[in-house]
Amino acid sequence: MADLTAFDPARAGLLIVDLQNDFLHPDGAYGRSGTTAPAIAALPDRVKPVAEAMRSAGGAVISTQFTLVPGRGGEPMIADHLKRLRPFLAKGDFCPGAWGHRLVDTLQPADFVVEKVAYSAFYQTRMEFVLARAGIVWLMVCGIVTNGGVASTLRDAHVRNLDTILLTDGCAAFKDDLHDASVRVLGSISPTMTCAEAVAFLQARSTKAPA
Repeated sequence: MADLTAFDPARAGLLIVDLQNDFLHPDGAYGRSGTTAPAIAALPDRVKPVAEAMRSAGGAVISTQFTLVPGRGGEPMIADHLKRLRPFLAKGDFCPGAWGHRLVDTLQPADFVVEKVAYSAFYQTRMEFVLARAGIVWLMVCGIVTNGGVASTLRDAHVRNLDTILLTDGCAAFKDDLHDASVRVLGSISPTMTCAEAVAFLQARSTKAPA
């Protein structure tokens, strides 16, 4: 469990997991299919003050982008389990460089962007390289879904000896019970805060002198 008294904002980052247009925007892949949840839709506005406070404190904002890698003819290479779960995903969805692949406008721009192809932002990605080069050892983790990308990413950060803070209302799932259960379990390996608590925590530790 991370020692919050040792938190260094200059070596910290807000890690935003998969808050992308194709997941959240009504015109995105999930929105067009009707696969939405109010708790997920509310996240960008709730997370934005944390991103602003992180930057003001001297930290960074990192966005992970779930990616469907285009194959032959541009058809996405989709894992079998995802095909069964989300049969509506099609050519052009979560395509690198496309509008749907981007972080939602409310949270733009991120300081660092890391594409990922699975739940964890550490699996076969450049995440460790980015964090090491940027000197980031503390991660405030938020995004979607709590029981998927958030949980997998936070656990992978934990086994890499990175210190984490889970933003309990900065992440969400398509079912509230899955979110609640995941927060309880993840709380055994990571300190937790609400977004409002995180803003106050960062403001109290800002490395930048007031104007």
